[in-house]
Amino acid sequence: MSTLITEEYRQMQATLHENPNYGVASVEYAPVVAELLKQIGSAELLDYGAGKGRLGETLKTLMPTPPQIRHYDPARPEWAATPQPALFVTCIDVLEHIEPELLDNVLDDLRRVTASAGFFTVHTGPAVKVLADGRNAHLIQQPPAWWLPKFLSRFDLVVFQRMPQGFWVAVEAKRQ
Repeated sequence: MSTLITEEYRQMQATLHENPNYGVASVEYAPVVAELLKQIGSAELLDYGAGKGRLGETLKTLMPTPPQIRHYDPARPEWAATPQPALFVTCIDVLEHIEPELLDNVLDDLRRVTASAGFFTVHTGPAVKVLADGRNAHLIQQPPAWWLPKFLSRFDLVVFQRMPQGFWVAVEAKRQ
């Protein structure tokens, strides 16, 4: 298995996750995720980079029958185990936080775990928060034109939607 996060950065992220306002962006995307789950009929969801697990909590309030939710987040010991593939995978407000030299490894792992469909968001500008070493919390600040080829080489694009702070994509596993 390729390296997805360095130990030093995992510790920085664990410290940031102690902030109650860090790792909560998924809540605003929960209605879109709920709609996609309904459209594809998936009864399972892997929240990749789950933060505080707020996506799952919010989906339980939005859906009469919420999916079985599994969490993966290397900064949370209880969710750090290598995730198994899922029919539907979300990765919300995560990718811009990845160490740039490990981004391809993480995107390859997202491809590995996305058995059918995925919903991924990317914030393209600077974060409000700063890491302990002084770097902006968004280690990667690139426009959609930089990100899209990375997604298209690994997934089939279903929807691309610009947002004021970046964009989101709905993808399907690439057909072999």
